[in-house]
Amino acid sequence: MAPSNTCPHLPYCEMRDQTDLRFISQLTRNTFAIILAGGRGSRLKQLTDFRSKPAVPFAGKFRIIDFTLSNCVNSGIRRIGVATQYKAHSLIRHIQQGWSFLDGRFGEFIQLLPAQQQIDETQWYQGTADAVFQNLNVLRHNSPRHILIVAGDHIYKMDYGRMLAFHTRHRADMSVACIDVPIAEAREFGVMNVDEEGRVVAFVEKPADPPPMPGNPERALASMGVYIFNADFLYEQLQRDALTRGSSRDFGKDIIPHIVPRYRVFAHRFAESCVGSDHRQPYWRDVGTIDAYWEANMEMTKVTPDLNLYDREWPIWTHQEQLPPAKFVFDDDDRRGMAVDSMVSGGSIISGATVTRSLLFSSVNVHSWARVEDSVILPNVDIGRHAVIRRCVVDKNVRIPEGMCIGLDPAEDRRRFTVSPGGITLVTAEMLGQGAAAVRF
Repeated sequence: MAPSNTCPHLPYCEMRDQTDLRFISQLTRNTFAIILAGGRGSRLKQLTDFRSKPAVPFAGKFRIIDFTLSNCVNSGIRRIGVATQYKAHSLIRHIQQGWSFLDGRFGEFIQLLPAQQQIDETQWYQGTADAVFQNLNVLRHNSPRHILIVAGDHIYKMDYGRMLAFHTRHRADMSVACIDVPIAEAREFGVMNVDEEGRVVAFVEKPADPPPMPGNPERALASMGVYIFNADFLYEQLQRDALTRGSSRDFGKDIIPHIVPRYRVFAHRFAESCVGSDHRQPYWRDVGTIDAYWEANMEMTKVTPDLNLYDREWPIWTHQEQLPPAKFVFDDDDRRGMAVDSMVSGGSIISGATVTRSLLFSSVNVHSWARVEDSVILPNVDIGRHAVIRRCVVDKNVRIPEGMCIGLDPAEDRRRFTVSPGGITLVTAEMLGQGAAAVRF
């Protein structure tokens, strides 16, 4: 297939400013998004034993996938497919409960795309590219001009419409969203080398020696896992890759390295489409480890977090469970229900206990004389009297017995729980012998 030297929207592009809102709305309306949400996220340890990484709770009331879905909806992209695979029940249930507000009468929808062995009855999704390839019939049925492919397991706010305008303006066959990261960290990403126009001239997946970005030898351009393709071009490349012996069916390892030297691939800087970071470093987090997950949640408790959850112009949508307000009771000298530098979600009761620098999800009970410090407590956790929880992540439905102390004795914690390299203790129901009674969705 020849490179796209002409814009599919000409002469419309010549008549309008590329940033014109009506022009961008035309682009988003003719785009189909596929969210890749089938990964386990094994570095999150037992936190993903019963759910996929995109379904992991985050920031008090959300799931990780809510950020990508909200980016699509807020950008005006409202034809969305979510490709699921690993332990998807929790994710499917969340999407059904929280994302049913799109209106099919206007061509808006979120379709669940579970692995169905559509191509080979012996295989599920074999890689990121294969997950899209197995749903080509869905894409063709909707006749989009552009395909947006995004990972469903990162935390960020991004206007995909701006990236679509960038893609169209550069007459690209494919565009890759990128962030600049320190060279040492770039080994965990797909890394791009670009020319002065921003065209990608080389792409290497997780290189041992990452190429630096132009003008800054200490940093590299890393892929965010956000891709835009011209639809017909993508179909052809997926079909070619499916016939290529030895391919791992992955965008970063196979598709992108093949097309970079042959077609027009451009790097889109995240700073140009990031939302809510006008005066700060653009916010993007891969919460793929216990330490990163804990730290990103802890950031939410700061006076002015780098990620603004209170932005009404770019809200994060989710399933809104109907719960009473958080409640704080008792004001005695020796037991006072209070939370300082913390976020406490609806349905929680702080009963004569102290919570500091912590994030509590919904329906958490902290009983008298207990202390919670620097911790992330997921929904429906019950913390008994006189218990102490410090620098912990506590999974859903855990019951902390009266008087139990976690986070004070590293050796004892390692015997009973999982302790991260950064010293964060992960507590699950199974670790306390409560697995049979705990249902994690």
